[in-house]
Amino acid sequence: MFRRREPVPFAFLAEAERFRSNVTPPPRRRASVGEMAGRWLLGLTLVAGLVGALVLGMPALSTQSGTPAQQSQASQGH
Repeated sequence: MFRRREPVPFAFLAEAERFRSNVTPPPRRRASVGEMAGRWLLGLTLVAGLVGALVLGMPALSTQSGTPAQQSQASQGH
């Protein structure tokens, strides 16, 4: 194999790990009370929806163990 004589166009990306900036980013903006309340309300709505779906779906998933299973007339030989 041969090596290229010209430098790789993006060779500076390999040095990006060593570069440290002396410029600090601006501080993050704090969420307002309304934004926090909206996040809590959205989370509470999602959890309530999942719990409600589970509560409504449980009767369909459960089997009745007290009553015997229904058999068709064909299985009895009629």
